[in-house]
Amino acid sequence: MKLSAISPALLGLAASVHAYTVNYTTVTGYFLQDETATDASTFDYTAVNFGLLNRTYPADKKLKNAESLTQWERFYNQVQELNDESHGDVEYKVLFLGRHGEGWHNAAQTYYGTPAWNCYWAELKGNGTATWYDAELTENGVDQALVAHNFWQKEIDEQRIHTPDNYFVSPLARTLQTANYTFTDLKFPKGSAEFKPLIKELFRESISIHTCDHRHDRAYIHEMFPTWPIEAGFTEQDELWNGVTGETNDAQDQRSTKALDEVFFTSASVKKDTFVSVTSHSGEISSILRVVGHRTFSLNTGAVIPVLVRAEKLVHEKPDTTTSTWTVSAHCTSPPVTSVAACVCQSSAAPVTTALVTSF
Repeated sequence: MKLSAISPALLGLAASVHAYTVNYTTVTGYFLQDETATDASTFDYTAVNFGLLNRTYPADKKLKNAESLTQWERFYNQVQELNDESHGDVEYKVLFLGRHGEGWHNAAQTYYGTPAWNCYWAELKGNGTATWYDAELTENGVDQALVAHNFWQKEIDEQRIHTPDNYFVSPLARTLQTANYTFTDLKFPKGSAEFKPLIKELFRESISIHTCDHRHDRAYIHEMFPTWPIEAGFTEQDELWNGVTGETNDAQDQRSTKALDEVFFTSASVKKDTFVSVTSHSGEISSILRVVGHRTFSLNTGAVIPVLVRAEKLVHEKPDTTTSTWTVSAHCTSPPVTSVAACVCQSSAAPVTTALVTSF
């Protein structure tokens, strides 16, 4: 059963005023995470220099001091060279995709088991002990974000890595906290872009009926981090979550494409802004990877991977206005009888498709 209960216009998925689309591809050969032999489940970005391969680059030949530069300095030069040699309709950017640290919803899912979580507990705000509506970080989640902070500082000090030129963050609490713990108080190199992330609706987690996917209102978010900019058009209330319908992969990929379209080709000097940080979620990062043609690569909580992306404008007469419908998810109205392999509702609590939580 499918419904279009949420207007695609709310996601900004209506036809663009620009008479072009953007084709995204992953440029492989630079990172371990691009290679099929790399196991995502055991991948530790802090042990392998963010996955950057130890290799030479074509652009090294133009450097007089290549031997004295670090791998990251030479890679940055290589990306700049790719941009310099490309025509105006092509851009290269390195997306640092960071997943938030462990949230209370992650801990609850582990505690209850995935089937029971999906079919009942996730539709509640919490259980009286923990709250997972727009979940915040657990202590372990904070520690994971601090691991990222310390590793960034190590890369700055030892690899002289070029820090992000632009920062974006999902509006959900766990990502806001993760970005804050990760980047605040880093000793940035002179001339680096200031860490002041743009809070961006379209980089939020896959929108499901789970309350952890329902964001707080704009005023609450602004109060959390009053100096961080919030993108224009950001609504006061969360108009995308309703507790009944959720995005399909196709719908989310359309959203992710639009988000990337708002990151690439945005200003005259954009080619110089080649490193971009996006602090987001497992489901949204998976969607971004699909959009840019990267292989499936699931991130553990708190993990970060860079991906080199090539974007090319494709001019056409009429923009594509196709939208994808959302789906309704059935769930129990009381704790399930069993959920070892699948959720089984109690006989007195047959599956329903109405929201368990109707007000926030």
